[in-house]
Amino acid sequence: MSLSTVSALSPLDGRYAAKLAALRPLMSEQGYMHRRVQVEVAWFIALSDAGFAEFKPLTGGARKYLLGLVANFSEADARAIKDIEKTTNHDVKAVEYWIKSKFEARPELESAAEFVHFACTSEDINNTSHALQIKAARESVILPALDGLLATLGNMARDFAAVPMLSRTHGQTASPTTVGKEIANVAVRLAKARAQIASVELLGKMNGAVGNYNAHLAAWPEFDWEAFSRKVVETPAPLGLGLTFQPYSIQIEPHDYMAELFDALARANTILVDFSRDVWGYVSLGYFKQRLKKGEIGSSTMPHKVNPIDFENAEGNLGLANAILRHLSEKLPVSRWQRDLTDSTVLRNIGVAFGYATLAYASLATGLGKLELNEEALAADLDASWEVLAEPIQTVMRRFGVQGAYEQLKEVTRGKTVTAEALHGLIRSLEIPQAEKDRLLAMTPASYTGKAAELARRLESAADPK
Repeated sequence: MSLSTVSALSPLDGRYAAKLAALRPLMSEQGYMHRRVQVEVAWFIALSDAGFAEFKPLTGGARKYLLGLVANFSEADARAIKDIEKTTNHDVKAVEYWIKSKFEARPELESAAEFVHFACTSEDINNTSHALQIKAARESVILPALDGLLATLGNMARDFAAVPMLSRTHGQTASPTTVGKEIANVAVRLAKARAQIASVELLGKMNGAVGNYNAHLAAWPEFDWEAFSRKVVETPAPLGLGLTFQPYSIQIEPHDYMAELFDALARANTILVDFSRDVWGYVSLGYFKQRLKKGEIGSSTMPHKVNPIDFENAEGNLGLANAILRHLSEKLPVSRWQRDLTDSTVLRNIGVAFGYATLAYASLATGLGKLELNEEALAADLDASWEVLAEPIQTVMRRFGVQGAYEQLKEVTRGKTVTAEALHGLIRSLEIPQAEKDRLLAMTPASYTGKAAELARRLESAADPK
C-alpha cells in the first residue's frame, strides 16, 4: 500500500493533512534532519574561527556554500540522508556522512572534513535540533494561531459587551452577565497562558558525551570550550543557533524547559476545552446560530440540524494534544543515570502534540467564524427568568435592615415560577425608601448585569500579557 492521505495511519497526515501544511516542514523527520544539518554546519564554521592551527578560518566562498546546505535543504536531501542511514543504522552519523559527501571536489572543505561533528556526542546535535524545531513551530505556527483566536475573542468581547445573557451556575439560572464579558473572561485567561508559552527559554547544550567536555579537552586542553559552546548556542542564526545555553547536563539536556513549555501549552489548551464546551452549550440553548456553507449537511438523517462540529472537533483534538503533552512533560526530564534512549522515541512525537493542538485552534477559528448571535433567544431566556432579581431585592432589603430579607425572597421564589408582578408586589410592600423601590421596580433581568459591559470593554488592557 502506498502512503497517501487515505492510507496514512495518523489522521494528522491523512484526513487533516492539508490543515497542517505549515507545521509539517518544521516538525517532521525532514525538519529534524534540516535542524541537525544546521547545528553541524554552525559548529563546523565556529571551529574554523576558534584559532586552531589545524583548522584555518574558512574562506567566504566555503562559508556561503555551507550555509547554502542549510538554507536550501530539501526533501531530496532528507531522503539521501535516510539512504545513508540504511547502512549506518545511526541517524546522526548519517547526517555527518551526508555533509562530508557535500565536500567532494572542494579541497578546502575536504581537508577539514574530520572537524564535522568534532568532539560532539549525538545528543549535542539532537537536543539543539529539537530546540530549533520547537522554536520555529512556536514562532510561526503555535503563537500565531493563538494570537488569531485572541484577536477574534477580543472583537467578540467588545462587539457583545452590552448584550445581556442569563448566567447558569450548577446548571440553574443565576445573576445575568453579558455575552461580551463571558468572552472576555476566556480572552484574559488565554492571553496569560499565551504569554507563558512565549516566555519559556529554549535551551541547548553542546558539552560532549556526559556533559564535561571530556573529548574537547583531550584535543585542546587549554582552550575554553565552555565559552566556545556558549557562543555557538547563543549566537543568532545562521552562524549560531539563537538558543539559551545550558551549562549543566548529563549526556542529554535535562528537558526541564520542554516540560515547562508543554505544561504551559496544555494550560492554554485546557482553557480552550472549557471554552469549546461552553460555546457548544450556548449553541444548544440557541444563544448562537451557525452559518452553513451551501451544500453542507448537518445530519445524515435529520435535515434541520446544524451540529456544532467545529467546537466538538476542537475539544477532542485539544484532549489528544494534552494527553501527549502531559506524557512528554512527565517523561522527558527523567533519564536513567547519564543516558537512556527512552526519551529519543518520545521526542519524535512533539510534532504530533503540536499537530493536534494546531488542528484544534483551526477548528475553533472556523467555528467562531460561523457564529451568529441570536439576541432574540437571549432576551426571551432573560424575560422568563425573573427569579434572578431575588438577589438584588434581598440585598437592598438587607442594606435597610429589613429582617429576614433572604428568607422572604426564598419563600417567594424557590421552586416557583416567578413573575414580574409577584416581585413588584413584594417590592411595593417593603419598608424602604421610595427611591429605592422605584429603582428596583425599574430593574429587569436584562438590565441587572452589574459591571459586565464595562469589564468586557476594558479587555484590551486586562488581556495584555505584559
